[in-house]
Order: sequence, then structure tokens, then C-alpha cells
Amino acid sequence: MRYYVIALAVIILDQLTKWLVVQYMDLRQSIPLIENVLYLTSHRNPGAAFGILEGKTWFFIIVTIVVVGVIIYYIQMYARGNAWFGVSLGLLLGGAIGNFIDRLLFGAVVDFIDVYIFSYNYPIFNVADSALVTGVIMMIIHVFKEEKKQRKS
Repeated sequence: MRYYVIALAVIILDQLTKWLVVQYMDLRQSIPLIENVLYLTSHRNPGAAFGILEGKTWFFIIVTIVVVGVIIYYIQMYARGNAWFGVSLGLLLGGAIGNFIDRLLFGAVVDFIDVYIFSYNYPIFNVADSALVTGVIMMIIHVFKEEKKQRKS
């Protein structure tokens, strides 16, 4: 149950921040938070990461429904007794649903976190994307730990 609470918290924070961006910023408006490092930039992404598969909204909707089903299955079957794995799944679930809601409502994902790493302008992202990346990193760490544990056995 607690992993669904994590997912719900991600969805609420994601949708609240996106709502604020849509309500109070013009599209492509950019507000510097830390000059040359961090900006709030109102952007819409009609594709996936880095804008790939632009305009394939129905494809993403179908894939997301399948992925959400798989994540729920894994939470139910494998997350008990493994908090790290459960939290990673909760983050993945919340992030997937957060971006899914945007695709249903707008046909594109609302992005707004704009980061410059030295002179590289990292693709603009959002809270759901952050949860997805964090969840994937945690999942990779989990897989390596489990593999190491199995090798010791």
C-alpha cells in the first residue's frame, strides 16, 4: 500500500507543478532561477524522452497502460519485504501516470525544468520524468544487489 502512496504523491506533485506552469506561464516563457544553470521554461513535448516518436500519442497511451499494469503486478507480487524495490516501483508508477495524464489531456507532456550543465542545455523535463529516472536508477541498483546476493549463495 505504501508504494501506491508514493505513486500518488508523485502524481499530485507532478500535476500540481504542471498546472501552475500551464496557468501562469506562456508557452516557451523562461524564468531564470539560477542564471546559466536552472530555469523554469514552459514547454510541451509531443514525443517521448528527448522528443523521439513525436506525435505518436496513441502509441504512448497504449504502452503506458501496459507498463502501468506490469508495475502494479510487480508491486503486488514482489515488492513486499523489499522496500528499495517497492519504492522504485512506486516512483515508476507515479511518473508513468503523471505523464499519461498529460498525454490524455493535452496530447503532449508539460515540461518545465530546464537545466544547463556547463554549456549543454539538458532536455527540459518535469517531476514525473524525475521520478521515472530515479525509479530506473533504483531498479538498476536493486538488480545489481540481487545479482551479487545470488552469486554469494
